[in-house]
This record gives sequence, structure tokens and C-alpha cells, in this order.
Amino acid sequence: MLSYVLRRILGMVPTLLLISVVCFTVIQLQPGSFLDQYLEDPRVTKETVETITRQLGLDQPLWVQYLTWMKGIVTQGDFGYSFVNGRPVSSLIWERLGWTVFLAVLTLIVSWAIAIPLGIYTAINRYGVGATITNFLGYISLATPDFLVALLLIALVLNTGGTNVGGLFSPEYIGAPWSWAKVGDLLGHLWIPMIAIGLEGVAGLMRQMRASMLDVIGQDYVRTARAKGLAGQAVLWRHAVRNAVNPLISLAGLSLPSLISGTIIASIVLNLPTIGPFLYDSLLNKDQYVAMTLLLFSALLLLIGNLLSDVALAWADPRVRFE
Repeated sequence: MLSYVLRRILGMVPTLLLISVVCFTVIQLQPGSFLDQYLEDPRVTKETVETITRQLGLDQPLWVQYLTWMKGIVTQGDFGYSFVNGRPVSSLIWERLGWTVFLAVLTLIVSWAIAIPLGIYTAINRYGVGATITNFLGYISLATPDFLVALLLIALVLNTGGTNVGGLFSPEYIGAPWSWAKVGDLLGHLWIPMIAIGLEGVAGLMRQMRASMLDVIGQDYVRTARAKGLAGQAVLWRHAVRNAVNPLISLAGLSLPSLISGTIIASIVLNLPTIGPFLYDSLLNKDQYVAMTLLLFSALLLLIGNLLSDVALAWADPRVRFE
């Protein structure tokens, strides 16, 4: 397994180089540039625009800009300079990465904890009233965008007398040192983004688990286990669920890129300090190094997620071997 992981990690290097070229090309192909705001301002002279262009390195050929960007990443861990914020890209990303990972991991754990039992229940009781209602609610959740759920929750809180519905903290706790009161305030704000972001994921995972369970419980080895007299719970958990969850493990790695791009609109609606709105703003403002770094980071997360999924699948299913 160790040699397989090392081969996969080494294989990521040329893949990321190719992706970096694609990211750079896509960003350069978008119409306009960061300097357009200065060109359209009559108060800014042409000489000033030329000076800013030289300072930002935008007067260099595109291949030189790309090689300079890659050299900074490889040799110094420098992902470039944000034109809009006037700060290194890496420091801006680190400011938002903590809350992004916290919300994503917490939402993922809660989603799996809810979706897996619901998927098992709806598969075992596929014709029951409860399973039918659960499936119906799942279809509605899949069809409802996360930003619409966020808006509905905001309206619900405001109509019931609530006031602070945006962000993760009340105004008096923003920037304040950590305390039990601040933790309680965080928990009071946290349920809205968790429901808005995780509802669609719960419905999707539930449907996938249900389909996988329905396929597994009809297999010969499950019928054989029942024929041998094994208890129903033993057949369910030791044979059916253990094999039905494998496709979900394979798909789990695809959820990592959603740390950046999966919840942009909902994060904007809820005013969350995550990376998604940061990517959106960088694309609007044509802040090229921020946008390229976040796109490259999203691709890296996808590669890492696929690797972790393969390793987890080999651990969960003894039949899977990569050697």
C-alpha cells in the first residue's frame, strides 16, 4: 500500500503542472484585466497606468508571467500577490481556510451521520409510509438550491424575532477572545449554514445509500447468510451495509473540492468567512493570482480526495488491493 500511495503522489506532480497551465490559460482568456478600472478612470493618467503595469509584472509576456508564478510556488511557496488586497495570496487564503475546513468537515460528518441510517431505513422499508415520506422529502431537498434554503431560514429567524442571522458570530463577538459565551454564540449561528449547505448532501447521500442497499440485499451471499440462520441484524450490518457503503467511500473524495467552489452562493447569502466568496470576488475583480491559486488548490483537493478514497476503500473492503 505504501508504494501505491507514493506512486500516486508522484503522479500528482505532472498532473498539477498541466492543471496549472490550464488555470493560467483560462484566467488569461477572460475579457479585460485588473487594469481596466484605471483605464476607465479619467483621473488616472496613461503614465500612471504604465507604472502600475510594470509594478505588477503585467507588462511581461504571458509565458514569463507563468514561469515566474510557478517558480515562486516551487522555490518559496509564494503563490503571487493579490492586486485588490495588496497582500500575498497565501496569507489571504490561510485567513479563510480554517473556517472553510471547519464548516466543510462538520457538515460532511453530520451529513453522513444522518444520510447513511436514512438510506438503510428507506431501502429496508422501501414500500413503507415512512420510507415513502423520507424519499419524497429527499427529492425536494435535491431540487432546492442551497442559497434558497439559506434565504428561507433567514426569513424564518427574522419572522420569529431573531436579529443576527448572518456570519458565524454576533457583532460583539467578532474579533473578541475565545470564551464559553463566544462558543455558545457560534453554536447559535452555526445551525443555519449547516442546514443550508448540508441538506442537499444529506438527500444525495441518502439516495445513493438506498440504491446501493437495494442492490446488495438482493445478492446471493446475503440470501445465503440468511439461509444459514444468521440473525437479521448480523446479515444487515456485517454483510449488507458493509458492502453497500463502498460506493459512497469512492465518491467521498469528490466532496473535497466543494470546500472552495461548492457553496459560493450560500456563503455569500449567509456572509460566511470562507474561501468560496473569496474566489467569486477574485474572478469579478480579475485578481488573477488569487483566482489561479484557488483553482489550482481545488484541483489538488480533488487529487488528494481521490487518493484518500482509494486508501479508505482498501481498508474497508479486503477484496480491494492495489499492489
